[in-house]
Amino acid sequence: MNTDQNDEKSENTKQEKISFFATLGAVFWSFIGLRRRSDYERDVTGLNPVYVIIAGLVGVALFIGLLLLAVSFALK
Repeated sequence: MNTDQNDEKSENTKQEKISFFATLGAVFWSFIGLRRRSDYERDVTGLNPVYVIIAGLVGVALFIGLLLLAVSFALK
């Protein structure tokens, strides 16, 4: 009986989707290259691919903007 409850809980956690802001955090940490294994495994089962693509594009845009800003200040 106890194992049935644990199986139901693990199935529910696998099917839960992670919010967009949590996806932004996961993409941010992946840009840096730091991620705990437990967080990575949770992300693999719960991240929405559309959110990952949008968060990646936002992250790239911010990164390019910061680089352009840094170059602008360096050339002044």
